[in-house]
Amino acid sequence: MSEARLSRGFPPIAGAGAHILILGSLPGKKSLEMGQYYAQPYNAFWRIMGDLFGAGPALAYPARIERLVACGIAVWDVLAAGERPGSLDSAIVSSSIVINDFVPFFARHREIALVCCNGQKAAALYRRHVLPILPRTHAELPLAVLPSTSPAHASLSFAAKLARWSAVLGPATEEAARAARKR
Repeated sequence: MSEARLSRGFPPIAGAGAHILILGSLPGKKSLEMGQYYAQPYNAFWRIMGDLFGAGPALAYPARIERLVACGIAVWDVLAAGERPGSLDSAIVSSSIVINDFVPFFARHREIALVCCNGQKAAALYRRHVLPILPRTHAELPLAVLPSTSPAHASLSFAAKLARWSAVLGPATEEAARAARKR
């Protein structure tokens, strides 16, 4: 594997009050070109974030990020780097993966109460490579595997994806808001 062929991910989007972490696998080609999470226009991520948190694609990217941070949502990828021809998760070369450093991330973001994986690949990578190295308090955080927002995951309609994401993120966000008010 050539170092030059590795795709490199982005730093996390996370504010001091982050209570939900949404994990992808590794940015796709369009995201890498644009320097933005989920930049592929057919990816449903920002449409879902728009419906749930007002951080939709009609807003400029920096405004979407601000809105997510204000809502306590963090976004990152399981992989810091990996070789992947194209944008499909199935094309990630297993022997090339470099995992993000989650131990200091969770140490800085102690209010994370839920980890959500955007698709099965992110979940598999997280379970296999991240959970075994986390301190128990972080390894025991609830993990929700949500349907991939990728256009390659076309077996579910946008409405079905939105319903599943809403069922997890809506109650978790309300619960975190209640807990913050009690502090």
